[in-house]
Amino acid sequence: MSSNTKIRPSEITPESVYRGRREFLAGLAGLGAAAALSPPALAEQVMSVALIERLQYQRNARYSTAEAANSLADITGYNNFYEFGTGKDDPARHARSLRPRPWSVVVDGECELKGRYALEDLLKPHALEERIYRLRCVEAWSMVIPWIGFPLGELVKRFKPTSRAKYVEFTTLMDPKQMPGQRFAVLDWPYVEGLRMDEAMHPLAILAVGLYGQALPNQNGAPLRLVVPWKYGFKSIKSIVRIRFTERMPATSWALSAPREYGFYANVNPEVDHPRWSQKRERRIGSGSLLSRQPTQKFNGYAPEVADLYTGMDLARNF
Repeated sequence: MSSNTKIRPSEITPESVYRGRREFLAGLAGLGAAAALSPPALAEQVMSVALIERLQYQRNARYSTAEAANSLADITGYNNFYEFGTGKDDPARHARSLRPRPWSVVVDGECELKGRYALEDLLKPHALEERIYRLRCVEAWSMVIPWIGFPLGELVKRFKPTSRAKYVEFTTLMDPKQMPGQRFAVLDWPYVEGLRMDEAMHPLAILAVGLYGQALPNQNGAPLRLVVPWKYGFKSIKSIVRIRFTERMPATSWALSAPREYGFYANVNPEVDHPRWSQKRERRIGSGSLLSRQPTQKFNGYAPEVADLYTGMDLARNF
């Protein structure tokens, strides 16, 4: 294979999703959205429009990798966010329609302080930190991203979960007008993800509101997203509008859509192959050649911090 060989979307994406992308693009054309498919310069325009709010934060060196972060162009131009299409450049092209202000989040389930909270009220008590985390996708690519956010566990404590709360479930905004990908049955919308309570309370798990010193751009999950650095990227749900505490394991979107390929835990594990490709090596976006690969690290390199969460578990069965 030559260095300029392109990987076909059908080789890395479930067939239903690949076909959904073609329907999505055809639907955009039918809706008169040809302008949304304009040249790549549009991605730069989306970045500049979205990254307008500068954030006050402190760098957290303890939890930051020493690896060089990817460029802003990499991070904002190459995304998985199926609410805006299944191609990697679709979110940057189509996310202009998302309105991240005003924003509110419903908190309910097994907790004492239920209610609807404005985003500003969720953020007020929390000091923002910059943490440079690795992000590993199940499709065997990775990035290093300077997230700005605060520990998820701090927010969990505020709402006083009851003794029955064993999991935290997250839900993405459901609004096909703002998220045109939801007009097509690529997944069973809205997008749902979840964590076990001890995972949610781990200090590495954060809620992110920015990157590179500024508010999250739409295509990266504005205005509020989860970041769980030892898990595959699909666990890091974007544009969160609901946080629910549950006694039972949530039925999460990818585990429902393709249970043989995507499990609830989604821990980065090079010892467990995806049914259609190996997870032993990964390609760092921005590194150049598609043939340039590096070994995948257990728990994405965060094993010293999180391995004890899974003591005694069969990680091949609980993938």
